[in-house]
Amino acid sequence: MFRCISLAAGLVLFACSTTAQAQQKQTIGAPPEASNMKLVGTNDLQARSAYQPTIHHQGDRWIAYIGHHGGTDDVPAPVNPMTGQAEPNGTSIVDVTDPARPKYLRHLPGQEGKYESGGAQMVRVCDGKSLPKGDPNAVYMLRTFGSEAHEIWNVADPANPVLVTRIGGLKDTHKSWWECDTGIAFLVSGAPDWRTRRMTQVYDLSDPAHPQKIRDFGLPGQEPGSTGAVPTELHGPISTGPDGNRVFFGYGTNKGGILQIVDRDKLLNGPKEPTPDNLRYPEISRMPMSAFNGAHTTFPMLDMPVAEFAEDKDGKTRDIVMIVDEAILNECGEARQMVWFADVTTETRPMMISSYTVPEAGGQFCQRGGRFGSHSSNESMAPVYYKKMAFIAFFNAGVRALDIRDPYHPKEVGYFIPAITQATDKRCIPVEGGERCKVAIQTNNVETDDRGYIYIVDRANTGLHILELTGPARAAAGLPRN
Repeated sequence: MFRCISLAAGLVLFACSTTAQAQQKQTIGAPPEASNMKLVGTNDLQARSAYQPTIHHQGDRWIAYIGHHGGTDDVPAPVNPMTGQAEPNGTSIVDVTDPARPKYLRHLPGQEGKYESGGAQMVRVCDGKSLPKGDPNAVYMLRTFGSEAHEIWNVADPANPVLVTRIGGLKDTHKSWWECDTGIAFLVSGAPDWRTRRMTQVYDLSDPAHPQKIRDFGLPGQEPGSTGAVPTELHGPISTGPDGNRVFFGYGTNKGGILQIVDRDKLLNGPKEPTPDNLRYPEISRMPMSAFNGAHTTFPMLDMPVAEFAEDKDGKTRDIVMIVDEAILNECGEARQMVWFADVTTETRPMMISSYTVPEAGGQFCQRGGRFGSHSSNESMAPVYYKKMAFIAFFNAGVRALDIRDPYHPKEVGYFIPAITQATDKRCIPVEGGERCKVAIQTNNVETDDRGYIYIVDRANTGLHILELTGPARAAAGLPRN
């Protein structure tokens, strides 16, 4: 029996079955919903709305660095129980060495502001010994500061971060990418003179104390001084580094998406003045998506073996990009945002080959409250899951585990929807005469570590959940029995 939960008046929930019509009242303490995934540990993250988790193996410890959105109208600056002070949402630093007992180490405040205008949403981490010019004793955390800057901190002692440098004077900073082996960073920024809210600033951060700007980059028509329609804004890039020599850019959030494939070497070393010709120079191809869908995450899985094609003369392996849209409107007030798989083996002619979504009827998700649809995937390329399993944050449908070994036929093999708590925040939509508010899980982002644990964080203040696969899903990933 599949149990679905939607909020009624007060904090009373209803459980429903796909096989029976009988309904049974259920309190806020109802257990999570799960299949082939189980809960290992939790942390409430001080009831702060969470975005990007990055899990870093630091000496003999595993540390989770978690970015946060700004505060809410009701609670613009939650109280940090470790200091007793109200602090703008920023970065949570949590020791997850023992995933069953995560230990909150530090909250590092971000920019004052609410929702997308404050906090410190994005975080990446590199060891100083990996960076070409880094301090080998340092561990560097790159984060956004609200919407106005990028910051680098030394978190060698994760409980006591030290600010190293700041790249300011920006707007709408967001989902960046940092190559730890080269130091090259693709920083999602809003440069004051560009015509789009978000574009790319490429920096050499191989010496984090002395950032060196390489260039600005975006789509022709976004650059200063251009005219006419402005192309869809950037959401984020993922680089394959100097060996792969590709950067995959995703433009758009929930509409008018674009997958852009760029030659990394030409991007870094080509002509840098942001003219239309120079912006086109490193581009290999782009694939426009439907007006209904965006490109939040563009995750490359190159040279991927496909068992179905093993006996074929050509095409035994394929280059695949997994594209994840972002749902942004509550209670299904937009087109469904989904997961798409593109075959980019012939780079100049990328083509969509498959898609995935959670069936709405399986949990009456449009009625549960909050957002329903995809948002993001895990981005770790560690061998434990890479090219085998993907984990998709699906807002009120929790996290979904996909078997992607055949990207032409992705298959859901597990899911986990956390239980709501007293901290879970409401989500509202306008209705005649006012608004309707419901409380629902909003699983926002997901990441994995080299040990195989899955980390999900909640946009509606429900905190961090650490999970592991069980049963057939665990076997599909090639993990030992637990």
